[in-house]
Order: sequence, then C-alpha cells, then structure tokens
Amino acid sequence: MSDRREFRDLASPEEAHEVVAGLDIDPAPETVPLADARDRVLAERVDADIDVPGFDRASMDGYAVRARDTFGADEADPVTLSVAGEVHAGEKPDVTVESGVVAEISTGAVMPPGADAVVMVERTTETDDDGVEIRTSVAPGDNVMLAGADIAAGARALGPGTRITPREIGLLSALGVDEVPVRGRPQVGILSTGDELVRPGDPLDSAAGQIYDVNSYTLAGAVAEAGGNPVMYPHAGDDYEEMERLLHEAADECDLVLSSGSTSASAVDVIYRVIEERGELRLHGVAVKPGKPMLVGTIGDSAYVGLPGYPVSALTIFQTFVAPAVRDAAGRDPPQTATVSGTMAVQERYGEGRRRLMPAGLVEDETGSLLVYPVDKGSGATTSLVDADGFVDVPPGTDYLAEGEAVDVTLFSPAVRPPTLLGMGEDDPLLSCLLDTVSRPRYLPLGSTEGLRRLGNGVPDIAVVAGPTSSDHEATDIGGWQREWGLVVSPDTDVSDLGDLVDGDYRFVNRDTASGLRRSFDDALDTFGEKRGVGRAELIDAIDGYELTTKAHESPARKVLAGDADAGLGLRATAAKLGLGFVSLGTQPVRVLANPDRREKDSVTEFAETIDDIDSLIDGMAGMAGMEPQ
Repeated sequence: MSDRREFRDLASPEEAHEVVAGLDIDPAPETVPLADARDRVLAERVDADIDVPGFDRASMDGYAVRARDTFGADEADPVTLSVAGEVHAGEKPDVTVESGVVAEISTGAVMPPGADAVVMVERTTETDDDGVEIRTSVAPGDNVMLAGADIAAGARALGPGTRITPREIGLLSALGVDEVPVRGRPQVGILSTGDELVRPGDPLDSAAGQIYDVNSYTLAGAVAEAGGNPVMYPHAGDDYEEMERLLHEAADECDLVLSSGSTSASAVDVIYRVIEERGELRLHGVAVKPGKPMLVGTIGDSAYVGLPGYPVSALTIFQTFVAPAVRDAAGRDPPQTATVSGTMAVQERYGEGRRRLMPAGLVEDETGSLLVYPVDKGSGATTSLVDADGFVDVPPGTDYLAEGEAVDVTLFSPAVRPPTLLGMGEDDPLLSCLLDTVSRPRYLPLGSTEGLRRLGNGVPDIAVVAGPTSSDHEATDIGGWQREWGLVVSPDTDVSDLGDLVDGDYRFVNRDTASGLRRSFDDALDTFGEKRGVGRAELIDAIDGYELTTKAHESPARKVLAGDADAGLGLRATAAKLGLGFVSLGTQPVRVLANPDRREKDSVTEFAETIDDIDSLIDGMAGMAGMEPQ
C-alpha cells in the first residue's frame, strides 16, 4: 500500500498567518556603504557628528557687511562703503570686515570675520573708487545661514526603521556618513521540486514531459520586492535523499527556505518527512483555495514554508501569507498600492465552502473606474501570472460575487497597472503586430466565440473575431483585414486539396471549437460533404486527428514541423514563416469589434486609427503572407 499523507484538520487562514508570523526569520543587522544604502532600512539612530553647515555662510551673492553700517540706508540715501576684498565658495576668507568696510561674497561662501549680514548684489552699485553704494539696510543674520542651521552637531538626524531614499542619502552625505547601519535582508532560499523541471536556458525535452522552472524566478522576484534576498538552489527532483540534502544546505545558509511543489497528498511528496525527521512541522494544509497543501515548519535554525507547485497558486499564497513576514523581518512597511478597489464586471459563482483567493484582472471602463474580472485558466496555467493582476479574497460560504459588487484586489506587485487596452478573441499574427503599437495592452486569445461572449458581458474593450460568427450583442466595428487560411502541410506530403485529406491516410491537427478557423473549416467540410452527398459526421470519421485540437494559431503547423502530423489547420502566413507547404481553402475576414460604451476610450480610438492605416503596416512587415486590408 502506498504511503500517502492525508490533509486532516486544515488550519484556518487566520491560524496560518499566526504560524508564519511566529517563524524566526529576522536577520542580523549589517553595515553597508552609503552607495549601497538606497531602499534599505536603518537599524539604529544616526546622530549628527558635525554642524550642517559647519560654518556661517552667505545665502546670496552680494556683500558681507557689518549690519550696523547699513542702518538708515535706502534708495534715496544710500551708504557708501569700501570693498576690502572677495570671498568665494570653497575658500577660506583672507579678509576681515571692519567698520566701514565690506567684502564681495558668493553664495555658499564662508562669512569673513567681522561680518554678520549680506546685502544682496541687486541692492548695490559699484563706485569708481573701489567702493560700493548700499541702497538698503539689513539686520544681523540677514541672508546668512548660520552654522548648524540645517542640522546641529548632536542632533537626531534619522531614526531606526527609516527607509533610505535619495533624500536620506543626501542628509547622510551632508553628515559625512560613508557607512550606514541597516536592517539585514532575510536570506530566502528557493527550491522548486519535481523531476520534470528544467532551468530556463537549458535544453528542454517536451516529449519527456519536461517544463521550464517558473516558480524559482517568480518567487525570487517576489522575495526581492518584499525586501528579502533571494537565493536560488538547483531544482530538486522527487528523490528523498537529494531533496533532504538541498533542504539542509539551504537551511544552513538562509533564514527562510521556500519550496514549491511536492506538498500535496502523494506518494512522491517527501518534503513533509524531511521536516518531521529533521525539524518541526507546525502546519500542513490550509482551508483556502488555492493553497490547501501549504506546509510551515522549521529545519534546524531556519524557517521553512512549502508552497503549491502551480505558479499562480504559489505566488498567491506567498503574497498572502509569507510576504508580510519577509517585509516585517526586513523592516519594510506594506506597500501603499498593494490593494485597489473596483467593481465586478461580471457575476462569478462559487459553490465551495473554503475561503477562495480568486485570480482577477483589471480594466478601466469609459469613465476610468476599475472593473474586476475573474481569470481562471486552471491553476497550472503559467500565463495567468500576467493575465491576472492580483486576487480577490472571497470569504468562505460566499455563493457568488454579483456583477457591480464592490471588491478589493490584492495586487501581485505594487508595480501592477491596469492595461490601457483589454482585448479578447481570435489570435492572429497581424493582430500581434497591431498590439505592438499600443502601450501596455493585454490580449487574451480565447477564440472568436468566447471573445464575442465576453464582449457581450461588457468585460473587454475590444473583441477580435474571424470567420462566420453571429452575436445578439451590440458592438461597434472599428476595422479589420482578410487572411488566407487552409491546410499547412509537410513539404513531402501529397495533400493538394480537402479531398486528399479526407481520402488519404494522413494525420491531421485541428483548432479548438472557439476558433474562427475551426468554424470556417467545418463550413468547408459541410460544403464538401454536400458535393459528395455525405454528412459531416462521416467526413470527420475519415479524418485522422479531427478531434485533436489546439488553442493557438501556430500550434497545428508546429506539430507538422515537428513531424507529429502531416497537415494542420492554419494560415498562409504561418506556413510561410515556418517554411511549410500550404493548401489554400479560402480567405477569411477578421474584424475588430469595440465595446460600444468604450468606443471613445483613448486606447480604443488610437487602435482604430492604427487599423485604418493597416495597409502600410502589412507592407512594412515580413511574414504577413496572405494578409490583405479590408
């Protein structure tokens, strides 16, 4: 019988927060050079050891004087005094100001002995005999910054817990501080587990089920943003001894160890055994979705948190439970822009009893107000990391979030901003080029059918549809183009028309039913069947791979290129790009439809203007075979 760990007595989210907060991850203070102090947090008070400025200095260009020598002077009755010399900034004065004598002085220069005020140059006139007329009276201290006026020796300059920005660096520089005592950054070791993982940059064998390691880099960025110092370790397979070795190495070197994956109830999930045998397991399982298989414990003197393996789940649980502890250890305050408020763009049903952290995207409506929409591609979808801006904390027992309901979104990063243009629908190579002309767009290639449905629900700014489509929803057509579609084939495959595909022994790759290409292909099959007097079902049975569908416009062609298929549904532009053969089955219109309420939104207007000039874009772009303005 396999050894499986069951999730019993799941901890509440509140309990999980307390357990993580109780971990000791506080690093020792350290001293860093002033040049490296930006964005660090002071560990102790800094007092001024010197006066700033360290001398009485002129705050204007003019003449250093004895104030009493100017009493009574004005425009009608100026006082004439003799000029004894000059004092420039950065020089030690070599002149003394006595009664009836002045010294010409530059801004920032040391006040010469005897002088107690400065008359600004605009209120003086030079005479021919090395004298100067003073046309105003001044009081002692006028236009002079006294020593210590900025900050005096012995004064408290900065307190512990101060986050060092450029202005604090300026003050520390003025005090002559070249080394700064700061809070240490917690060292956070990061291990991604799983035999299937490969580091980006290394060769990938997709046929063997390998995938690139997403979590190590994602979590490293999140750790750094929270104020920690991420340390990435080689990914661990599901081998007990190797995982144990890496966990202990990380624990010896770091204040906190994070792992992702291998925390669910599975025979290969061995991390919990490492914790129980070498440390202390304080929590296993939290009543929250996603994140049920969360682990919290210690390994020796180091804290440990095990995160889910799916990237969105791992990031969500880190930001919810772990990031606050890292910020606290680093002395960092929560970012002020970590949460934004908006209203639900659509209703979202939810029937489970657990608390839910719902991935969500943001878009601004025509008035600039934030709308929130659910992003759910399945917890294993890596693109949800960029399609979602954060998550909505849905309390347990919630049946649904209503359209128009006010919600708070916890952002995955304080740097997150809503896209300027949100589009959904058909994927297309020319569309990708058009989106490159927009600043900060977001496009979800959900297919024509789904794009129309979402547009009808009022979520996106635009929907892109191709081929035969129908909709009862209102939309504003802002332009489009034509594309040539058909069968992308291997150069050594004897497929010249649809009949060859039906009658021959060829392996075919189709598109998903939401795609406009699929709709056109099915219509072509119906027409072909009418000529032969057979139904679509019979033709489908004759095509090997008709039910093998993909979601991206290049995917069938790439199957052909890899030798996994003889023909695939696609575009002439794709065939030309990949050097494959092409059998044309017709042309297809691609239309860009705008949400009527957002037709005047700046980004929609600008996108429409770009489409109006699409012929020049096609002429200037390589790889646009089969694309024509419409």
